Amino acid sequence: MKVAVVGATGLVGTKMLQVLTERNFPVTELIPVASEKSVGKEVTFKGKPYKVVNADTAISMKPDVALFSAGGSTSLEWAPKFAAAGITVIDNSSAWRMDPTKKLVVPEINGKTLTPEDKIIANPNCSTIQMVLVLNPLHQQYKINRVVVSTYQSVTGTGVKAVDQLMNERKGINGEMAYAHPIDLNVIPQIDVFLDNGYTKEEMKMVKETTKIMGDDTIRVTATTVRIPVIGGHSESVNIAFDKEFELKDIRNILENTAGVIVVDDPANAKYPMPKDAHEKDEVFVGRIRRDETQPKTLNMWIVADNLRKGAATNAVQIAEYLHQQKWI
Repeated sequence: MKVAVVGATGLVGTKMLQVLTERNFPVTELIPVASEKSVGKEVTFKGKPYKVVNADTAISMKPDVALFSAGGSTSLEWAPKFAAAGITVIDNSSAWRMDPTKKLVVPEINGKTLTPEDKIIANPNCSTIQMVLVLNPLHQQYKINRVVVSTYQSVTGTGVKAVDQLMNERKGINGEMAYAHPIDLNVIPQIDVFLDNGYTKEEMKMVKETTKIMGDDTIRVTATTVRIPVIGGHSESVNIAFDKEFELKDIRNILENTAGVIVVDDPANAKYPMPKDAHEKDEVFVGRIRRDETQPKTLNMWIVADNLRKGAATNAVQIAEYLHQQKWI
């Protein structure tokens, strides 16, 4: 299969190449795509060098599928051109997520909604993916009516520039700033731009994407998203109000039997999910599972995942795997 990776030299694009290799996706020819300044550079895939090309060249090479992770403006311009050439696009940006004509997919939850006609498929926001993977099986059983989520997000979610800022600050080096403030020894309660309602774009992504993926717009979500000086992954404190009563043992049993979820919940022995333990893993980790003692039918939990893997690259590759299993690509 011919596979194009658009944004192949970026953090997520590089991770996509790694995940394609690890999961043994049937790539017969890789087409790495990046901006004009990167054209001609080489990336290595399965021990072989491949020259980076521009998007026009990539389309002319007729890949079967294109994994996009090059930002929203690139996706808005180029995804339709790839799709018009018969190439299936799986896009990691926010460009198409809330387009009513496009599917927003976490394969374990709504992969079966895909059809051969879906030529542009949206990959959800990293913080949304890890949350809904845990919420969905509980919603099926107890009907969620409200979610309050606070995120603690890795600098890798911003990109190489942010990782460099953190590392430079730790070494006392003055360098380029990805953020308006220092990030080392600090917490920044802003991810993306502020909107008219006082929430950030990232916070509203979590609100809107959750209901779209889970197929239920009665679920109310309110979010506060925060950047912290961490590399390994995103963490979330999640408060979930249900319509139905639950037993904690049943909650744990449901989650222990959910594909892609690992329960790490032994506080007596200081065992709970942490970003450093989720780093380079595809699963979503959940712990600190406990009742909210201030109101009935309400649960607190802590969710952690590697945002570059399940939160981005792995989820995109899993969508491609599903399409391949269906013989649509």
